[in-house]
Amino acid sequence: MRSQITLEVLEILDAIDRRGSFAKAAEELNRVTSALSYSVQKLEEQLDIVVFRRQGRRSVLTPAGKLLLDEGRQLLQASNDIVLKAKEVANGWEPRIRIAVESLQNYPNFFAVVSGFLQEHPSMEIDIQESVLNGGWDALARAEVELLVGAPGPVPSNQGIRVEPYGLDALIELISSSHPLAEQAANADLVDQVYPNLRRVVLHDTSVVDVARSAGLGLQSQRFYVQTMEQKYQAIKAGVGIGFVPTHRAEKAIENGELIKVAKPVMDKQQHYLAWKVSNKGKGLQELCRRLLLEGSAV
Repeated sequence: MRSQITLEVLEILDAIDRRGSFAKAAEELNRVTSALSYSVQKLEEQLDIVVFRRQGRRSVLTPAGKLLLDEGRQLLQASNDIVLKAKEVANGWEPRIRIAVESLQNYPNFFAVVSGFLQEHPSMEIDIQESVLNGGWDALARAEVELLVGAPGPVPSNQGIRVEPYGLDALIELISSSHPLAEQAANADLVDQVYPNLRRVVLHDTSVVDVARSAGLGLQSQRFYVQTMEQKYQAIKAGVGIGFVPTHRAEKAIENGELIKVAKPVMDKQQHYLAWKVSNKGKGLQELCRRLLLEGSAV
């Protein structure tokens, strides 16, 4: 059955509701009042409902009319979004960007940039996934994502990938203050005695094609594997084991005494990268990359 509700009649209902009268709505839509009255009357006859009632000088929606317009406004918005997306695609703006974000990334800085980007390009769809070590490079090479944010080296060769430096960060090895061996692990004179007995919390490498690797595993036989940096951080705080965490993530917990530094040398600062395929000419991707690099947000 063909629907009697068209976008045109929904625009008429919307204008009448906002302006309060057929005459003012007709002025806004650059139509004659009789044409609007005819469209509404025809809709009421087809649906066998009353859409508007007179209330003084105003035209007010009936409960049925309000339901019709509330749902109809969603259709109007969807219609406008489709048109906007079509125009952007025609002008080289892709409708969607898939992004792999390295688990070490400083998320508040990253999402602040993304938020500003979306405010200016509201029709753009962003799809985020978290990657670990080789996993991000793997996803980019297999075209599962268009952008890789905060990936650690080494950079793959002969993959047609453009790479830009994207901040440095030091990892710090931590243990929960509630851990039974916390005092010994934090003591430079005792740490070597207890270090082999400390369970290490380790992130799974998300790589599928390349050989998976893990950073800072050491020689411990006891390991506790997790999928995300947040899981790793929370597991360490709960006393499951020790592990390396980005300094930016652990600062507050160290200050309030929840986490303690293990008395071992801090790992050297790591270079992280922003990366995308050279062949990708999408304007959305290029603009987002420009903003991220301008922010220069070290992880």
